[in-house]
Amino acid sequence: MDISVTERQKKFCDTYEFEVLYGGAAGGGKSYGQIIDAFLYAMKYPASKQIIFRRTLPELEKSLIRTSLSLYPSQVYSYRKADHTGTFVNGSLIDFAYCDNEQDVYRYQSAEYDVIRFDELTHFTESMYLYLLSRCRGVNGYPKSVKSSTNPGGIGHSWVKKRFIDCCPADRAVKIAGMTRIFIPAKITDNGFLMKSDPMYIKRLEALSKKDRKALLDGCWDITDGKFFEEFDRQIHVMPAFEIPDEWRKYICLDYGLDMLAAYKIAVDGFCNAYVTAEVYEGKDNGGSGLIVSQAAQRLKELCGGDKIRAVFAPPDLWNRQKDSGKSIASLFAENGINLTRVSSSRISGWLAVKEWLHITQDEQQKPTARLRIFDCCINLIRCISMLQCDSQNPSDCASVPHELTHAPDAIRYFVSGQPRPADIPPPEYKYGFSFEKKLSPFDSEKQFKII
Repeated sequence: MDISVTERQKKFCDTYEFEVLYGGAAGGGKSYGQIIDAFLYAMKYPASKQIIFRRTLPELEKSLIRTSLSLYPSQVYSYRKADHTGTFVNGSLIDFAYCDNEQDVYRYQSAEYDVIRFDELTHFTESMYLYLLSRCRGVNGYPKSVKSSTNPGGIGHSWVKKRFIDCCPADRAVKIAGMTRIFIPAKITDNGFLMKSDPMYIKRLEALSKKDRKALLDGCWDITDGKFFEEFDRQIHVMPAFEIPDEWRKYICLDYGLDMLAAYKIAVDGFCNAYVTAEVYEGKDNGGSGLIVSQAAQRLKELCGGDKIRAVFAPPDLWNRQKDSGKSIASLFAENGINLTRVSSSRISGWLAVKEWLHITQDEQQKPTARLRIFDCCINLIRCISMLQCDSQNPSDCASVPHELTHAPDAIRYFVSGQPRPADIPPPEYKYGFSFEKKLSPFDSEKQFKII
């Protein structure tokens, strides 16, 4: 067979972590990738068993079954409409199934499958997914996997985002509770076949409402109604880690209480652009135990990583004296080797400043960028910023519930309130591969340099 796939589809076919999500924009070729991957697996592993789910039977018949019949050669494959099962000449089978309601999952109570597939995962509830996850089992030694594809949106948007997007940097496997997960993003521009055959498809997506356009055209997962940081765009503000130059200034900012320590290490370059490079996120609000000051101070020392830290920004309430000891939390931190710098806790002006740092502009190559960017290892900050809601009574402030989402953004607000200084601009010895066209002030917003 002459099978043509995109680079993203090939990655999906080649990936066999236990849980795989291939998701994003409409038109990325996700369902086609599922069908091709199921065929390749069936032919490679004789007598293997797979099941592919859609939420309803009509959706199943009009998409996956129809596509499989058009692609799978009749010499090796046959389909029985009565039980929605496809069989291969080597004994492998694919069941095409649906779960119209929560009780439908129990029809598969005694089933065993080598690969379980969900097409449009956000159409399913979390309880459906978790129950069917347990049906992925067997003793034949074949790789076991639950492979899903979907667009953002739908009844399952929140739990899918939390399970895959918030904790999995793109294209990088993570291990959680002993099982591996990976998120493979999909964009419409990845599908060169569609771009060539239907170039107007993008135009039709651009005509959708703003929310639907962000979900289906941009593949954006941060589409919650009432989102506080409308400026936040995961594709722009989140980036892979890189080695921070020694000359850049490093800061720590934190929000501390027995319920949570949310602390961030942030590097600032010579143009006053900030990069959040590492995080500590530990406490009762994320299932851990509260840290006393000595424990929190030790976590901060580990976060510093031996770097020279210019300041550790903290809110003024840490300077309040405790009734029982007469000491403040700030003084207890000092006794444990961490000297805090007091900053303003003003909420409205603080949030406005954070929004300015997140505001998207263009760089010299006319590419979108922002002054504040986040390394993809800081999964809790990314999750909280994307999910934080507006206060229903005061749109200039964020909602205080759920409280767990407020700690990380508060820490970033304290960083901005601390008015961090940029690094001294290095002399033009070409150390970083560029030379300066003119002498800049430390706060010059334009990067007037040329690559050499």
